[in-house]
Amino acid sequence: MMQNSNSIYWDFLALIAGVLFTLAFAPFDYACLAVVGLTILYASWQHITPNRALLRGYWFGLGAFGLGVSWVYISIHDYGHAGIASASLLTALFVGFWALFPALTGWLSAKLKHPYSCVITLPLLWTLIDYFRGVMVLNGFPWLLGAYSQLESPLAGYIPVIGAYGTGFLLALTASVIVFMIRAKNRRLLSAAVVAVIWIAGGLLQTVTWTEKAGEPIRVSLVQGSITQDKKWLPENRLNTLLLYKKLTEAHWDSDVIIWPETAIPAFLSEVYEPFLLPLSETAKQHNTDLIISVPIEGKAEGEIYNGVITLGKDTGMYRKNHLLPFGEYLPWQPVSGFVLNALNINLGNFTPGGVEQPLLKAASYPFITSICYEDAFGDAAISGLPDAAFLVNVTNDGWFGNSIEPHQHLQIARMRAIETGRFLLRATNTGATAFVGPDGKIIKQAPLFKATVLTGSITPMRGMTPYARLGDKAVIDVLALLLIGLIIYDRRGSFRR
Repeated sequence: MMQNSNSIYWDFLALIAGVLFTLAFAPFDYACLAVVGLTILYASWQHITPNRALLRGYWFGLGAFGLGVSWVYISIHDYGHAGIASASLLTALFVGFWALFPALTGWLSAKLKHPYSCVITLPLLWTLIDYFRGVMVLNGFPWLLGAYSQLESPLAGYIPVIGAYGTGFLLALTASVIVFMIRAKNRRLLSAAVVAVIWIAGGLLQTVTWTEKAGEPIRVSLVQGSITQDKKWLPENRLNTLLLYKKLTEAHWDSDVIIWPETAIPAFLSEVYEPFLLPLSETAKQHNTDLIISVPIEGKAEGEIYNGVITLGKDTGMYRKNHLLPFGEYLPWQPVSGFVLNALNINLGNFTPGGVEQPLLKAASYPFITSICYEDAFGDAAISGLPDAAFLVNVTNDGWFGNSIEPHQHLQIARMRAIETGRFLLRATNTGATAFVGPDGKIIKQAPLFKATVLTGSITPMRGMTPYARLGDKAVIDVLALLLIGLIIYDRRGSFRR
């Protein structure tokens, strides 16, 4: 298996490994394939030149992202109204760009050729570059992080302790040790023991409860309007949209909290507040119900627009989305990106970030952490409101991606935030996947996709802090970075002595 050298056969296997890796994620959910895919990739990086390792890493990235983010085409073509050629080109560029990161990992791993420390340095490199991709590049794109594929495996026990990146490191370490076990025949028993300890310890950690009940159960209704993206913003449909949400809401005044999805109201807050929302708020107050509603908000300055969430009823407040989606809610790399998209006749939104320092909203007398769509992909953002917050609320509109794998992937990502914080997650979406998620990341209830419905259930407000909520991603990454630096220095000293 390891006599690969510069074989083209292994180049092809790297591409297949990328596809296998993505099959570990929702909606496929073959979690074991994440280990298989990474093992094949890491094996393909043994005893080759840095340039060949870079190529194989790129092939892996094309396989993983080519399948894993194929939904970008639907957004650009079906709802961005780009032609087939333009949408295909932009999707290919998108996939090709993110494939650069596993390629970079391969190149760097081939530079570190020590046969023993490489067992650890390779997964360290993998995790640190994943963090770079997921947090720093283009405002962060943490899609297809290995840990998200392991929510149902024993590795999930590490999530409330070391988060997505720490758990992803242990997944990568597993694959690296397996490769070493195959290569070093005289150390197979030790290698197998290391893998067994990692996975058994994760299973034992799943039995630990990190947070506790903070009050009595809250009855919640999640409204899924299921209005397709191509019809949502048509002026002639606005009244029918408002009436639909009003009707679905009025049937559930017995709930303590009712939540509408992202930009459920296809109009600015100033246009609908007095004639529509204010009377609705008064009715909610009479029924002792709190409404959580998402609506675009105009700022004071010209062109200042926010993607917002407001609360109505007993408690009133406002949250403005801070972590914006590149190329969806703002255009990076200006003026080049704007010029290219204008040339292709693709019009995208241009929102303003709401800022980090925003007070927590309240519903049912409890503060909660709010995230709008893409914000639920960032663990550090979810823990910023702890320990005060009693639950999580995510409002999303995945209607941009049609009947693709994206809504399933996005729900899987959101579930990670519930595990990391030890809180219930309430997720209201336009077309799906609307769901109740427990503190253990398990889906309690889920609405069918593309169906106008109201999902009702109960959650318990929680208190307490998981270890991850105290540490955050930065502490985990700092430790991994220091470990990598230490191993590199150790290797360089060893090489100098030799």
